Amino acid sequence: MTMITNSGLPSLSAGQTLPPGYIHPGVAREIAPTLRAFGIDPDPLIREAGLDPRLFNDGTNVIPHTALGRLLTLSVDRTNCPHFGLLVGQRATILSLAMVGRLMQHSDTLGEALRALVANLSIQDRGAVPALSISDGTALLTFSVYQSDVESAEQISDGALAVFVNALRTLCGSEWNPTEVLLPRATPADQEPYRRHFRAPVRFNQESATIVVPVRDLDLRIAGADPLLRAVLEERIAQIKGDPEAEFLDDLRRLLRTRLTRHRCSADDIAGLLAMHRRTLSRRLEGSGMGYRAIVNEIRFEIARQLLEDTEVSLGQIAAALCYSEASAFTRAFRGWSGLTPSAWRSGHRSA
Repeated sequence: MTMITNSGLPSLSAGQTLPPGYIHPGVAREIAPTLRAFGIDPDPLIREAGLDPRLFNDGTNVIPHTALGRLLTLSVDRTNCPHFGLLVGQRATILSLAMVGRLMQHSDTLGEALRALVANLSIQDRGAVPALSISDGTALLTFSVYQSDVESAEQISDGALAVFVNALRTLCGSEWNPTEVLLPRATPADQEPYRRHFRAPVRFNQESATIVVPVRDLDLRIAGADPLLRAVLEERIAQIKGDPEAEFLDDLRRLLRTRLTRHRCSADDIAGLLAMHRRTLSRRLEGSGMGYRAIVNEIRFEIARQLLEDTEVSLGQIAAALCYSEASAFTRAFRGWSGLTPSAWRSGHRSA
């Protein structure tokens, strides 16, 4: 549970778990200086998004992910800069990831650092989730916004990948570059800001936000890593994360969000990943009032909305990514969720 500090702002006491749908300021603290670089006073815009500007002064404060999305939407409109989120991420550093960033700095190898990021970012951000997978000699670091009804998901993804690349350059050296970067957004009129920051080929209209890394880079040693400090940080993070049972439903959604477009996600598959029997999974979901299929469809709807609104990916590609046998089956499902066909929904939201 959050507490209200003497300043009247929501914060977390020592050892408290970040609530689902909230973030610590972290990278978002760079929004205000980015607005000032455009000659814009950030405080009125932050208040218009429903936030107190003082929230960004202390990393222990908490911010609703939905409010962050609103603030980014307002910032893009006010600056007329379609890559505003990228600029925010460019300003951030590995230390913007707070304790998780410090743990990455004291991991033995790049691979261990990325696994530390994936395993622990939830103490900093409970509205999005990273994942790491290996495919055909490459490592894929993926970032997915999974909190429903968040505006400017593409801006959040741009910023996340920008700061992740900054973090990897801190660990591997300033000359390090990814193999390529994939972004779930329509191709912008000006692609140069993306190429300039990532220093790698950038592909738009992708199913997920992904940094592609040569698998051999995972073995790169991190200079200055301190095993003792790493152990202290790991213990502290474990204390913050607390009882995993308390956030089971949210963790299940996070797992599905990272795997639904790439892997089999039957209840048996997910139960196996969670090291439990299928019946145990069903029993633990009973208390939430939601069945496994309903949660899967909820996540499918979230992914579909993001791809329809933020990219030009075809309906056939979206259907295939969400494991539908054909586009017509996806269309029927989407109509059942929203009351509209995917094409009508895309048209209406792009007009908006």
